[in-house]
Formats: sequence, structure tokens, C-alpha cells
Amino acid sequence: MSELLKRKIHETEDNGSSKKKYSLVTEKTSVVVGSRKSQLAVIQTKSIVAALCQKEKDVECIIETMDTLGDKILHIALPKIGEKSLFTKDLELALSEKRVDFLVHSLKDLPTTLPQGMAISTIYKRDDPRDCIIFHPKHNGKKLADLPENSIIGTSSLRRVAQLKRKYNKLTFQSVRGNLNTRLQKLEEESLYDAIVLAKAGVDRMGWTEKIGQILSEDECLYAIGQGAITVEVRNDDKYTISILAQLTDMETLLACVAERCFMRTLNGGCSTPIACHSQFSGNNYSLRGIVLNADGSRFLDSTVSTTLQVNILTDQNEPPSYTVSKSGVVINSLYINEFIKAEKCGEELAYCLKKLGADDVLKEVRSKLPNISNIHVPISKKVKSMLIEDLRVNLTYDKNNSNNKDATKILRLFGIR
Repeated sequence: MSELLKRKIHETEDNGSSKKKYSLVTEKTSVVVGSRKSQLAVIQTKSIVAALCQKEKDVECIIETMDTLGDKILHIALPKIGEKSLFTKDLELALSEKRVDFLVHSLKDLPTTLPQGMAISTIYKRDDPRDCIIFHPKHNGKKLADLPENSIIGTSSLRRVAQLKRKYNKLTFQSVRGNLNTRLQKLEEESLYDAIVLAKAGVDRMGWTEKIGQILSEDECLYAIGQGAITVEVRNDDKYTISILAQLTDMETLLACVAERCFMRTLNGGCSTPIACHSQFSGNNYSLRGIVLNADGSRFLDSTVSTTLQVNILTDQNEPPSYTVSKSGVVINSLYINEFIKAEKCGEELAYCLKKLGADDVLKEVRSKLPNISNIHVPISKKVKSMLIEDLRVNLTYDKNNSNNKDATKILRLFGIR
């Protein structure tokens, strides 16, 4: 495993003078990569592996796939504590036990607060973050505005539903669970929906771009925090793995996603909260737009903040980069610490702007109307249970007045956790 991999420095002669050239040389070149089993997850994992092996020729990656608890619970829409944590906990358990060396995730699926001992080593260059529509074949050539009244649109995202109801209130929105293949089957073969809403980045990675019938504009639907970006999670004390993976980070994507995640974290948001954003760079000028809505979109809060973020700081090619793990668990090149701090402040400022407009009340309303959860009946290991309990404790400590804590407690009890 990675603890057996060692970093060494070679000295070479350059024009008669002795200079240090830094490279990564290993005694053991195999690293194990953890991934969910879905086709999209494996595609994303392979893209990171390919990028890593391009940089580090001597590293061999072995991909180990596994089901997560969230993949097994397909018959209900999961409330706040469930969805994001349950899609990562089994993987994080394997990482903490050193059965794998790193994990590959869609960044939007990774909670804004990481488990103790974990860090984000890489945020890869972002693909198109927008949402898109795939229509049933009978509606080929149509847009959402062209669909008949009460046409059924499949999406499990409150963020999407709240925004699309504002523009297309004649349509009916219903939950659709499962991986992308399952959702497409429910649309095209089972004809359960007239259209489904998906993240364009995932559709493109699956090779389904030609199936897209409509790309949602900023006026129609802002995207989720971190959407379109792939990230890597590591143990925060695994210096070797951090050093080889951090070089894959795209700094513009990292700074934008740091701002977005800080925005979400400051609002205490999660998968059951209609919070959305839009990041934009123009040179070193960065703007972040954020919105908060209630479930039907009738309450809509909108604000934008701007700052300057330098994304191309010159480095000394003869010196190895120095990396720091931030308090939020993101690995950052030490040269960019000031830019990182500015990005976090940008996200915080946006959150406080929306709080002044009443965001806390809107989100409280959303949480109070979350659906009741029926018995789940899904087996869960003791260690994953303990990790979920720790999540609950963090949640209770973070916001004791959060009405959603009752839902969180109920979910854990359904798993047999008291």
C-alpha cells in the first residue's frame, strides 16, 4: 500500500552546476483506487487513473468497486443526513482501514464537511456544470416549453424541481432513483416519464451527448454545488498519495468549488435543500451567484458576490511543490493559500448576503416539509453505523436548532441505531 511508497530526490548535472531534480520513485508502484460500481463512477475513476498514470509512469492503479448503502436504497428519496453521507461512507470506511489508497467521487456527492482524517487531494478540471434534459423518444425535437400540460418530468433533486416549477408550472415532477442507466431505461423503455433532468457532465461522460434535447440556461436552472467536477479523497496523513494526486488539480476549478462549498456549508445546506450556484471567471475576476428557494420555488432569494482570484502563480520548476491541508480538508498548493482564503471568504459573504434576505427561514420551511420515511430494511455494518452516528453528532453540535435533526435521528433508528 501507499505507506510503502517512498519519495526520493535525484541530483543531476545541469550546465556544469549541481541542481536538484525532484521526481517520485517508488519501491512499490501499485495503488488501490476505490469507486462505486456504477458505470459512470467507473468512467470517472478511470479518467483520474489515466491522468495520474500520464504524470507518474511508474504508478499502477488497481480499481476496486463497491456498493454503497445509498446505492441499495432506491425506493425512497433520502433526506438530508442520508443521501450524501450514505453514498460515501462505505468507501470512506475502506479508505480509513487502508484497504484502498484513494477514492474518486463526483464532487457534488461529497459532503462539505469531511470525516476526521480525510482530505480532498484533487479537484480535476471541471466539465460542463449545467443540467440538461433527455426527452422520451415521442417528444424528440421538443423543449420543456413544448410539452403538454401535466407531462411527467423525472428528477429527485429539490433544487431542480424548485427552479423548474418557476418556469414550467404546468409540468409534473416525480422522483426518479437509480444510476444513469436505470434512469434512462425508466424513460425510454418503461415510458414512466416524458423527460428526465440530468447533469450534463455525467451524460457527456457516458457518451450520451446526442440524447440531450435541451441544455438548461442560467435563467432556467442554476447547478448544484461542485457539479461537473471530479474529486479525489485521501487520508490526510498519506503524504505520498497526496503528492502524486495534488498535481492533477485544476486551480481555477478548485478555487471556484472551494467558494461554492463554503457557501453551502455556511448555509448548513445539503441534498434536501434547494441551493444552487453559478461560478464564472473572467481572467482573474471571479463572481459567484447563489440562490435559495423553497420547495415550490415561490420564495426565491438571489445574490452575487465578486472577488479577484489569481489562478496562475509562477512556480520554481526545480523545487517540489509544498501542500497544505486546510481546515475544510482541501489540499492546497502553499503558493495559493491567500487565494484559497479569498475564495472561502467569497462563499461565506454570499451566504451571509442570502441570510440577510431570509435564507434561514426559507431553508427551515423546506426542512419542515420533508417527507416521512418508511422502514428501509437495508443491512448496514457496525463500522458504517458508527460513522453515521458520528455524522449525526456533528450535525447536532453544528446546529442544535436544526429541525431536520429529528429526521436524521429517525433515519438512524430505522437502521437499528439508537
